Amino acid sequence: MTARGKLIFTILFLGLVAFGVSKWWPKLQPAHARGAQAEHAASPSSSAEAKDAAPKIELAETQFELPRLAPAGPYVPKDNVVELELSEYAGYAGLIAANGGLAPSENSIFFKKHGFKVKITLSEEESWSALNSGKMAASATTADVLAIYGRQFQVVVPIQIGFSRGADGVVVRSDIKRINDLKGKTLVTAQFTEADFFIRYLAQEAGLQVNLLGDLRTGADPEKVNLVFAADAFAAADTFLADIQAGANQLAGCVTWAPKTSEVAEASGGKAHILTTNKNLLIVADILIVNKAFAQAQPKMVEGLVAGLIEGNRMVRENAAPHLEVIGKAFGWDREQTKTELAKVHLSNGPENLAFFSGSIDAAGSFGGIYQSAIYAYGSELVKDPVDSERFVNLQPLQKLEQAGAFAGQQIAIAPIRSGGAGPVESDPLLSKNIRFLFQPNSAVLDLSVQENLKNLGALKQMLQVSPGSTILLRGHVDNTRVAEFRQQGGETFLRQMAMKSVEFSKQRAAEIRRLLVEREKVEAARIETVGRGWEEPLGADMEQNRRVEAQWFTLE
Repeated sequence: MTARGKLIFTILFLGLVAFGVSKWWPKLQPAHARGAQAEHAASPSSSAEAKDAAPKIELAETQFELPRLAPAGPYVPKDNVVELELSEYAGYAGLIAANGGLAPSENSIFFKKHGFKVKITLSEEESWSALNSGKMAASATTADVLAIYGRQFQVVVPIQIGFSRGADGVVVRSDIKRINDLKGKTLVTAQFTEADFFIRYLAQEAGLQVNLLGDLRTGADPEKVNLVFAADAFAAADTFLADIQAGANQLAGCVTWAPKTSEVAEASGGKAHILTTNKNLLIVADILIVNKAFAQAQPKMVEGLVAGLIEGNRMVRENAAPHLEVIGKAFGWDREQTKTELAKVHLSNGPENLAFFSGSIDAAGSFGGIYQSAIYAYGSELVKDPVDSERFVNLQPLQKLEQAGAFAGQQIAIAPIRSGGAGPVESDPLLSKNIRFLFQPNSAVLDLSVQENLKNLGALKQMLQVSPGSTILLRGHVDNTRVAEFRQQGGETFLRQMAMKSVEFSKQRAAEIRRLLVEREKVEAARIETVGRGWEEPLGADMEQNRRVEAQWFTLE
């Protein structure tokens, strides 16, 4: 073999050896070493897989202006059939029971007593343009929606259907204990729905503003509750759960409705909990809205709709058992699910309706109160030209029923729902609200000539009204600007004396607010407690801000 041949042979031999070592070496090493090498070799693709595993959050486009509805037009019934559109919700059980199902029927209360048939279509879309333009006679929604669309919405409200009592809820990460903790955080919900209003209302009561984000890449405002939106409330729940399971921590919570509220909390593995529902927070009120031109042209049909709904609600309220099958069939529920869903609603009777619209209902939100709260909650950026709530109300059908004695024996019966054995959670208020009451200098006498004081008293009364069974703890505070002066005057002994006086003084001021709520606003005394905190809990250096009463709101869950 020549020298050149030997060189080539050596190179080929070494190449074969190297190839054999590369193939067999991993198998000859200890298992733990092979595992480490495999992990190291896989790390680039693992990183890519982890990146792919992160939730692909698909959000709906945030609307920074209100949608425009189709131009108004009259609904004209065909073949003596009135068309309604509802969603899958137990609050509409009275309508289903009165109609004997979804299809037009001569056996329905509407036909037997009022001479026309009703066709009910179920849809989860908010078909406000279709209603406005006359493609249907009526639909159901919540009172807050009217505040959003205002004068472009040509509908009338002849009746309240009922209150949601636990269907809507706020689900948040487990470290969040009250609404105030949402400051600077981002939540996902469905825009311009009762879920959107629900979180806006709670933020408003906690003294927090709302900030809309176009997407999650936009920086959250550290001083506000930040909102992004999904296509609907169920999608919002799924989005939050995906964020939790991926460990992405982009979202602090979601606002949705049952059964998604409990599903998300259970599937989170203890990383999320239901912060609150509207079981005992009655600001989500369902109402029937009717095409305005149809209502004007067919007042007898509207009266029949109202009377039939009141009768259907009465039937289900008094004895739901005979109607469970027809209600369940309409919504695709079995008997047990129908019972469960009915437990989450309060179907309104005649007296409750009249009190709801007059504002005299003491244990729940009123139409005007909810409507105005929605205007405040959405703000002038969205509701640029608000109209009065009276624009929509037509109580003639209800009043005629009352005069005819249709409500005989019916009474207002809205009471708190107490969970089995749980009772109120006294350690964690739903929210805290700092209120500036203006007192006479160095006095515990409230100046009732100041309109802001009267407004604040009314605000506290309303908090208790809209939440049956809730309580308020009034925590009195004084400013701490003279602490250094007291210490200089008499040392620590004198400072402690003055600190005790400040506690007593702050307690007297809180007690004065309680007295006025009881005597002037007719609030039940047992629902208000007081405590004086003196100068121990300043908000900051601003002495005006530290002269305050903090209202902690404890709701039943």
